Amino acid sequence: MPPRPNIRHVVFFSAKDKADLPRIIDGLSLLADIPHSEVFEVRQNTRDDALSGEVDVVVYAEFASNEDLTAYKAHPLYLKAIDIVRPLRDLRIAADF
Repeated sequence: MPPRPNIRHVVFFSAKDKADLPRIIDGLSLLADIPHSEVFEVRQNTRDDALSGEVDVVVYAEFASNEDLTAYKAHPLYLKAIDIVRPLRDLRIAADF
């Protein structure tokens, strides 16, 4: 089994208005240009699970260290993405493990 990354960062978002999903995805996609993650993805929820429909978009990233995650969150593009997405979203749940 390959070594596991030190930190996995997963963030779930729901849109206030589903019509804003493309703008939310575009805003979150800016985060891909931050150099501190080893893996980065933004995906729209496929809604294959009939028991949970709250999540519209998922951000998944892997970091080699807590320092890399901290640097990622301090990057100017992170703040820009927040400015774009925050007014458009309801739910935001983050987990780091």
